[in-house]
Amino acid sequence: MINTALKGFCMGTADIIPGVSGGTIALILGFYTRLIKAIRAFDSTLLTYLYRGDFRTAIQHIDLLFLLSLGTGIIAALLFFTRIIPLPLFIRDYPELVYGLFFGLLVASVGVLFRRIELTKFRDGGWLLLGTLMGYQVITLVPMNTPEAPWFIFVSGALATCAMILPGISGAFVLLILKKYTYLLDAIGTLDFGVLIPFGLGAATGVMLFSRFLEWLIRNYYQQTFRVITGILIGSLWIIWPFQARTYQTIEDKSYLIDSVPIWPQELTGTVVVTFGLIIVGIVTVIVLDSLAKGSTQLR
Repeated sequence: MINTALKGFCMGTADIIPGVSGGTIALILGFYTRLIKAIRAFDSTLLTYLYRGDFRTAIQHIDLLFLLSLGTGIIAALLFFTRIIPLPLFIRDYPELVYGLFFGLLVASVGVLFRRIELTKFRDGGWLLLGTLMGYQVITLVPMNTPEAPWFIFVSGALATCAMILPGISGAFVLLILKKYTYLLDAIGTLDFGVLIPFGLGAATGVMLFSRFLEWLIRNYYQQTFRVITGILIGSLWIIWPFQARTYQTIEDKSYLIDSVPIWPQELTGTVVVTFGLIIVGIVTVIVLDSLAKGSTQLR
């Protein structure tokens, strides 16, 4: 349980960072398919077990201990990086270091996935290209003006969690696009339940519906699904690259990222050296995790 909670903490940390998907971390750490199946298990079969009073089978059916441990880690990360350490401010002040580590993780993850998918036919590459275009299109969207009414907070929660469980697309980035990223983090930091309750309901609704669709895709179109997912990861590398010319817009004393273009560092500064070091750390971390996971069914 402690190991699963630590994985949840890593997933929750990633979900706070715009551009980094919690689903990607789940994929890297080897519990992605288990997570999708556990969420998908909230179905009519579960209701049948509960109606019969067969609670033990119901708990096993939804993998409850796994979900509780993972959820505990995710919530702990959200609270820790909003109430104790303001990670969004750290990202704003030292973006190269944070994104350097995640860029390394993402690059190595793409390499791991390439070994697990079949690319023997021309149409196989087409699925990969489709995913790449999808990932690029999403991350290059710009923030839009949106209301702060409960109904829209509900919609934001649904969209963000759909992105959260899809590797390569960040739920935090979706919130940035909807101009609800800082708004939600402030609500978490101040425990504003007027915002957190509709967001949570939207998140639960979105993840329940989307996980069913995703689990169906994995079950019936395994190779095609992971080709698209790999492409999405490739497309998202554009914004994860640590050296970016970032443009912020200040609205009501809050800064919002409105544009980001990858650049190559012009000088070999200490920050540049450390950033490339963190990229290597990220790559090595995934290689080690993948080596430890060999022989297990990480994707199936």
